[in-house]
Amino acid sequence: MNPVKSTTKKSTQKSAKGLTAEERAALKERLKEEKAEREGKAAESDVLAKIAEMTEPDRAMAKRIHEIITASAPSLSPKTWYGMPAYARDGDVICFFQSAQKFNARYAQFGFNDKANLDEGAMWPVAFALKELTAAEEAKISALVKKAVS
Repeated sequence: MNPVKSTTKKSTQKSAKGLTAEERAALKERLKEEKAEREGKAAESDVLAKIAEMTEPDRAMAKRIHEIITASAPSLSPKTWYGMPAYARDGDVICFFQSAQKFNARYAQFGFNDKANLDEGAMWPVAFALKELTAAEEAKISALVKKAVS
């Protein structure tokens, strides 16, 4: 028996079953979002509805982040992305908020995609864990979002 074939077979089986229920749900949400975008039905109201569905403290953080982003980078369009609040330019998601409950994580995340203008040397952070928002975190998020769209 060839051990490479055996290993390959195991990884194929694992990847076929590898998505968690939360990941499958996120993919289904993304398909619905793409359909809404094609039909011109994607709106800020979808983002606000997703935020309203969150539990505390994620809901409060997501609301505040929404306010910070819309004030700091009015050129970004709010939209949902894999069922998460996201902010896009020309259809490309620049940044997003992921609640802790989304994937049963111990903290929420605020992240950036590759279209964000955050490059700094050969390595830089693209996602941040959030347990709470203080004035310091709010200022950092505002500065990062402004840099991301510059």
